[in-house]
Amino acid sequence: MAARPSPTARQRRLMAELNRLRGNSGLSRAEVADRVGITDSTLWRYETGMTRPKPGDVAILLDVYGVHGAEREELIEMAKHARKRGWWHRHRQALKPGFDSYIGLEAGASVVRTFQTVAVPGIMQTEDYARAMIEQTAITSAPDPVDERVLVRMSRQELITRTDDPIHVIAILDEAVLRRQVGGPEIMHGQIQHLLKLAEYPNVTIRVVPFSQGAHPGMDGQFNLLEFPEQADPDLVYLEQAGSGLVPEDPEEVRRYTLIFGSLLGKALEPDESILFMRGLLTNGQQSPS
Repeated sequence: MAARPSPTARQRRLMAELNRLRGNSGLSRAEVADRVGITDSTLWRYETGMTRPKPGDVAILLDVYGVHGAEREELIEMAKHARKRGWWHRHRQALKPGFDSYIGLEAGASVVRTFQTVAVPGIMQTEDYARAMIEQTAITSAPDPVDERVLVRMSRQELITRTDDPIHVIAILDEAVLRRQVGGPEIMHGQIQHLLKLAEYPNVTIRVVPFSQGAHPGMDGQFNLLEFPEQADPDLVYLEQAGSGLVPEDPEEVRRYTLIFGSLLGKALEPDESILFMRGLLTNGQQSPS
C-alpha cells in the first residue's frame, strides 16, 4: 500500500484503515473493544494515531472485521513498519512540537507544494542560511541545539537529490523571501545560487510571486501541502506556527489551502521567469557579497 519507507506515513495509513474497517463492520468502538478485550479508549488511541498498535493487536482486530488473505497480511506488515522509528525521531527534542511528525509525513510523500512568505523552505536551505535563521530567530535565553537543527534540515534535502524516487517539490516564494538579508549578502548570495541549482532538478519547480502582484490570498501565512503516492492516502496541509506545527484534520482545510496554492500559481512568475528573476538579484547587486 505505502510505497515510501516512512513509519509515520505507515501509521497514518494504518489509522485510516482501522477506522474504515470498523465503519464497514457496523460495530461501535465499544462493541469492538469488548470483543477484542481492550478498553474503548485504547481502540480510540489506535484509530487516532495516539498509540501505535502491535502487529498482534492488529491481527485480533482484523479477525473481528473479517479481513483475510493479502489485505490482512499487508495490514499486519504495515503495523510492523509503523512501530519503527525514522532517523528524525532521535532529533525530536530539538524540534518544535509536531514538526517531527511532519518530517515523517514528508518522508512518505510524493509531492510537496510549499508557499513561503518569510524564509526559504527548510528543505531548500543552505547550511549557512539555516544556521543564520535558527540563530537569529531564537527568542529565549535557553541554549538552542543549533547544530542538531541544522543537521535535520540538511538531511531532509536528500529527499530531493536522491536518485531513487525523489520527492517532487513545487515551491512558491514571495519576493520578500529572496530579498530579506538572512545572515547578510554573502549568505544570501549562496542561498540563491543554491535555489538556482535545485531548480535544475527535473523534480523541482520554483515560482516567485513579485511585489508587483500586490495583495494575494497567501498573505495570511506560509503553508505546506503534502501529496502521497497512494490514492487511499489523502493530501494534508501543514501549518507552522512560532511554537508548534499543526496538521488540520478537516478535509475542507486541505481544500482551502489547495485553492489558495492554485491562486498563487496564477500570480507567480513562470518557472523560467522566476529563474531569470533570481539570477537578476545576483547580478544587479541586490544579493551579492560586498
